[in-house]
Amino acid sequence: MKERGLTIPEIMLIGGTRAALGAGLALLIADRLNTDARRAVGWTLFLVGALSTIPLAANIFTKQSRGRLDS
Repeated sequence: MKERGLTIPEIMLIGGTRAALGAGLALLIADRLNTDARRAVGWTLFLVGALSTIPLAANIFTKQSRGRLDS
């Protein structure tokens, strides 16, 4: 198994993108706001979360893997 080290800021960015993606999706399926406002905010959050995931994932997968020590 390959291991990759993540820094605290990277973990926070990953969490933030997941939160934006989830919040956008929740707004898209919720009924609390009027339809136009809900769709606008929902799609914006969803797309920001999805698009910001691409460079983060590329950064993580291109990092050199740390060798796993078997004991």
